Amino acid sequence: MKDILDKAAKIKLVVFDVDGVLTDGRLILGDDGQEYKAFFSKDGLGMKMLQQTGVKIAVITARTSNVVIHRMKSLGIKHIYQGQLEKLPAFEEIIKDLDISAEQAAYVGDDVIDLPVMLKAGLAITVQDAHPLAKQHAHWQTPQCGGRGAARDVCELIMQAQGTLENQFQQYLGVELS
Repeated sequence: MKDILDKAAKIKLVVFDVDGVLTDGRLILGDDGQEYKAFFSKDGLGMKMLQQTGVKIAVITARTSNVVIHRMKSLGIKHIYQGQLEKLPAFEEIIKDLDISAEQAAYVGDDVIDLPVMLKAGLAITVQDAHPLAKQHAHWQTPQCGGRGAARDVCELIMQAQGTLENQFQQYLGVELS
Protein backbone atom coordinates (compact mmCIF):
# COMPACT_ATOMS: atom_id res chain seq x y z
CA MET A 1 0.00 0.00 0.00
CA LYS A 2 2.93 2.35 0.63
CA ASP A 3 3.80 2.20 -3.09
CA ILE A 4 0.22 3.22 -3.97
CA LEU A 5 0.26 6.09 -1.48
CA ASP A 6 3.62 7.25 -2.86
CA LYS A 7 2.15 7.32 -6.38
CA ALA A 8 -1.03 9.04 -5.14
CA ALA A 9 0.99 11.72 -3.35
CA LYS A 10 2.32 12.93 -6.74
CA ILE A 11 -1.10 13.23 -8.43
CA LYS A 12 -2.16 16.62 -9.79
CA LEU A 13 -4.89 15.31 -12.13
CA VAL A 14 -7.44 12.51 -11.91
CA VAL A 15 -9.10 11.40 -15.13
CA PHE A 16 -12.27 9.34 -14.83
CA ASP A 17 -14.02 7.19 -17.40
CA VAL A 18 -17.79 7.68 -17.12
CA ASP A 19 -19.77 4.51 -17.92
CA GLY A 20 -18.84 1.82 -15.42
CA VAL A 21 -16.80 4.20 -13.24
CA LEU A 22 -18.92 7.26 -12.47
CA THR A 23 -22.04 5.20 -13.26
CA ASP A 24 -22.78 1.53 -12.76
CA GLY A 25 -22.42 1.03 -16.50
CA ARG A 26 -26.11 0.61 -17.30
CA LEU A 27 -27.48 2.70 -20.16
CA ILE A 28 -31.13 3.62 -19.72
CA LEU A 29 -32.78 4.73 -22.94
CA GLY A 30 -36.23 6.31 -23.19
CA ASP A 31 -38.70 5.65 -26.02
CA ASP A 32 -37.57 8.96 -27.54
CA GLY A 33 -33.94 7.79 -27.61
CA GLN A 34 -33.00 10.03 -24.68
CA GLU A 35 -30.16 8.53 -22.62
CA TYR A 36 -30.28 8.53 -18.83
CA LYS A 37 -27.49 7.79 -16.36
CA ALA A 38 -27.46 7.54 -12.59
CA PHE A 39 -24.58 9.19 -10.74
CA PHE A 40 -23.78 8.56 -7.05
CA SER A 41 -23.98 11.73 -4.94
CA LYS A 42 -21.17 10.63 -2.58
CA ASP A 43 -18.86 10.34 -5.59
CA GLY A 44 -19.74 13.92 -6.54
CA LEU A 45 -18.93 15.25 -3.08
CA GLY A 46 -15.60 13.43 -3.11
CA MET A 47 -14.79 14.98 -6.48
CA LYS A 48 -15.65 18.45 -5.19
CA MET A 49 -13.50 17.99 -2.10
CA LEU A 50 -10.56 16.74 -4.17
CA GLN A 51 -10.80 19.79 -6.44
CA GLN A 52 -10.76 22.04 -3.37
CA THR A 53 -7.30 20.65 -2.58
CA GLY A 54 -6.01 21.82 -5.98
CA VAL A 55 -6.14 18.47 -7.79
CA LYS A 56 -7.75 18.81 -11.24
CA ILE A 57 -10.38 16.39 -12.54
CA ALA A 58 -11.23 15.42 -16.11
CA VAL A 59 -13.44 12.84 -17.78
CA ILE A 60 -12.82 10.90 -20.96
CA THR A 61 -15.64 8.74 -22.28
CA ALA A 62 -16.27 6.81 -25.48
CA ARG A 63 -19.96 7.71 -25.49
CA THR A 64 -21.56 11.12 -25.99
CA SER A 65 -24.37 12.25 -23.73
CA ASN A 66 -25.76 15.63 -22.65
CA VAL A 67 -26.30 14.30 -19.14
CA VAL A 68 -22.52 13.92 -18.76
CA ILE A 69 -22.03 17.60 -19.59
CA HIS A 70 -24.71 18.63 -17.09
CA ARG A 71 -23.29 16.48 -14.30
CA MET A 72 -19.67 17.48 -14.85
CA LYS A 73 -20.51 21.19 -15.04
CA SER A 74 -22.45 20.86 -11.76
CA LEU A 75 -19.25 19.48 -10.21
CA GLY A 76 -17.08 22.27 -11.65
CA ILE A 77 -15.24 19.94 -14.04
CA LYS A 78 -14.06 21.73 -17.19
CA HIS A 79 -12.10 19.00 -18.98
CA ILE A 80 -14.84 16.89 -20.58
CA TYR A 81 -13.92 14.68 -23.53
CA GLN A 82 -16.77 12.67 -25.05
CA GLY A 83 -16.94 10.42 -28.11
CA GLN A 84 -13.35 9.27 -27.52
CA LEU A 85 -13.14 5.71 -28.85
CA GLU A 86 -9.37 6.10 -28.49
CA LYS A 87 -8.81 7.76 -25.13
CA LEU A 88 -5.03 8.16 -25.14
CA PRO A 89 -4.94 11.24 -27.45
CA ALA A 90 -7.42 13.05 -25.15
CA PHE A 91 -5.35 12.08 -22.09
CA GLU A 92 -2.18 13.38 -23.71
CA GLU A 93 -3.93 16.64 -24.67
CA ILE A 94 -5.12 17.19 -21.09
CA ILE A 95 -1.72 16.64 -19.48
CA LYS A 96 -0.12 18.90 -22.11
CA ASP A 97 -2.71 21.64 -21.45
CA LEU A 98 -2.14 21.38 -17.70
CA ASP A 99 1.65 21.18 -18.16
CA ILE A 100 2.04 18.04 -16.06
CA SER A 101 3.65 14.67 -16.68
CA ALA A 102 1.79 11.39 -17.13
CA GLU A 103 3.31 10.34 -13.79
CA GLN A 104 1.35 13.16 -12.12
CA ALA A 105 -1.94 11.86 -13.53
CA ALA A 106 -4.21 9.10 -12.28
CA TYR A 107 -6.65 7.34 -14.57
CA VAL A 108 -9.71 5.44 -13.38
CA GLY A 109 -11.20 2.91 -15.80
CA ASP A 110 -13.19 -0.28 -15.85
CA ASP A 111 -12.72 -2.00 -19.20
CA VAL A 112 -10.21 -2.89 -21.91
CA ILE A 113 -10.86 0.38 -23.79
CA ASP A 114 -9.19 2.12 -20.83
CA LEU A 115 -5.95 0.11 -20.98
CA PRO A 116 -3.92 2.45 -23.25
CA VAL A 117 -4.37 5.31 -20.77
CA MET A 118 -3.97 3.08 -17.73
CA LEU A 119 -0.62 1.90 -19.07
CA LYS A 120 0.55 5.51 -19.49
CA ALA A 121 -0.77 7.11 -16.26
CA GLY A 122 1.33 7.36 -13.13
CA LEU A 123 -1.46 5.79 -11.11
CA ALA A 124 -3.78 3.34 -12.89
CA ILE A 125 -6.95 2.51 -10.99
CA THR A 126 -9.87 0.20 -11.66
CA VAL A 127 -13.20 -0.14 -9.93
CA GLN A 128 -14.16 -3.25 -7.97
CA ASP A 129 -16.30 -4.67 -10.80
CA ALA A 130 -13.85 -3.92 -13.63
CA HIS A 131 -12.95 -6.31 -16.42
CA PRO A 132 -10.27 -8.82 -15.28
CA LEU A 133 -7.72 -7.55 -17.82
CA ALA A 134 -8.14 -3.97 -16.58
CA LYS A 135 -7.68 -5.19 -13.00
CA GLN A 136 -4.52 -7.03 -14.02
CA HIS A 137 -2.92 -3.79 -15.24
CA ALA A 138 -4.08 -1.52 -12.41
CA HIS A 139 -1.89 -0.27 -9.60
CA TRP A 140 -4.94 -0.14 -7.29
CA GLN A 141 -8.53 -1.32 -7.24
CA THR A 142 -11.30 0.56 -5.43
CA PRO A 143 -13.22 -1.20 -2.66
CA GLN A 144 -16.52 -0.02 -4.21
CA CYS A 145 -18.06 -0.77 -7.60
CA GLY A 146 -18.43 1.75 -10.40
CA GLY A 147 -21.27 4.20 -9.81
CA ARG A 148 -21.51 3.13 -6.17
CA GLY A 149 -18.69 4.98 -4.42
CA ALA A 150 -15.61 4.06 -6.49
CA ALA A 151 -14.88 7.69 -7.40
CA ARG A 152 -15.13 8.66 -3.73
CA ASP A 153 -12.65 5.88 -2.90
CA VAL A 154 -10.21 7.36 -5.42
CA CYS A 155 -10.62 10.92 -4.18
CA GLU A 156 -10.13 9.93 -0.55
CA LEU A 157 -7.07 7.81 -1.38
CA ILE A 158 -5.40 10.76 -3.09
CA MET A 159 -6.34 13.22 -0.34
CA GLN A 160 -5.06 10.75 2.29
CA ALA A 161 -1.76 10.38 0.43
CA GLN A 162 -1.41 14.15 0.08
CA GLY A 163 -2.36 14.92 3.68
CA THR A 164 -5.49 16.89 2.78
CA LEU A 165 -8.27 14.45 3.71
CA GLU A 166 -8.64 15.41 7.36
CA ASN A 167 -8.86 19.10 6.48
CA GLN A 168 -11.62 18.39 3.97
CA PHE A 169 -13.61 16.47 6.61
CA GLN A 170 -13.06 19.15 9.24
CA GLN A 171 -14.95 21.74 7.20
CA TYR A 172 -18.12 19.68 7.72
CA LEU A 173 -17.54 19.38 11.46
CA GLY A 174 -17.51 23.15 11.92
CA VAL A 175 -13.84 23.10 12.84
CA GLU A 176 -11.87 26.16 11.85
CA LEU A 177 -9.45 25.33 9.06
CA SER A 178 -5.80 26.19 9.54
